[in-house]
Amino acid sequence: MDLGLRDKVAVVTGGTEGIGFAAARQFLAEGAYVAVCGRRQAVLDQALAQLGPRAFGQTCDMTQEDAVYAFAKAVYDHFGRLDVWVNNVGATIARHDDWYTGEEIDRTYAVNFKSVVMGSQAAIAYLEKQGGVIVNVASLAARCATSGRATLYGPLKSAVVGFTNTFAGEVAAKGVRVTAVLPGFTVTPLVKATIRPEDLVKQGQTCLLHRPAAPEEIAGPIVFLASSQASYMTSTAIEVSGGRSVTLNPGYSYGK
Repeated sequence: MDLGLRDKVAVVTGGTEGIGFAAARQFLAEGAYVAVCGRRQAVLDQALAQLGPRAFGQTCDMTQEDAVYAFAKAVYDHFGRLDVWVNNVGATIARHDDWYTGEEIDRTYAVNFKSVVMGSQAAIAYLEKQGGVIVNVASLAARCATSGRATLYGPLKSAVVGFTNTFAGEVAAKGVRVTAVLPGFTVTPLVKATIRPEDLVKQGQTCLLHRPAAPEEIAGPIVFLASSQASYMTSTAIEVSGGRSVTLNPGYSYGK
């Protein structure tokens, strides 16, 4: 299937690792040019070496307004156009005590919501030149939040979905579509490094497909939403969770 992405320019924030890196590779496989950003120069350099000559990258803290606008301008100056912007930056930032400090709230908000708003606003001036797409990476936690040391993650991902809808309404006449994906539990390099293998198995058994996702399985829907095959989709949020938390007995069919 031709996704109509050949020679388009796709930006993936946080595109140096995990889901973002997998999305960048899939955009390249569709013939697009790719721009990625990350906070660590060494990781950025490693990603660019793997992505190849059709990729551009720059360090950028997506929680800093000036840095976000500067990155968008750098991408446009480098490629001469911008067609897709994927807001992929986000993190489950855990608090260090029973309750959040003001600093922890501000950081969690900045990484998981402010980065999406700033990214979208920075992109729109370039996307509206010829029409384009914004894809926001939210989370299954937007529908099925968890309590504990990362309690704010789910509510802020819900806010990302809400922002997807409102911003879609603001930019529709500019020829820009705004969509979102809600990934379920995904085995990124960071997850592999921090979660025991037996706990990965337990996490997988909570969904109907009985396994966690690979980053490439989340990247596919991201790239699809950015493509011409999704041209009538805006203000849309697609859950990619393997059917997690939709039945009380997800192992039923495996025990028959």
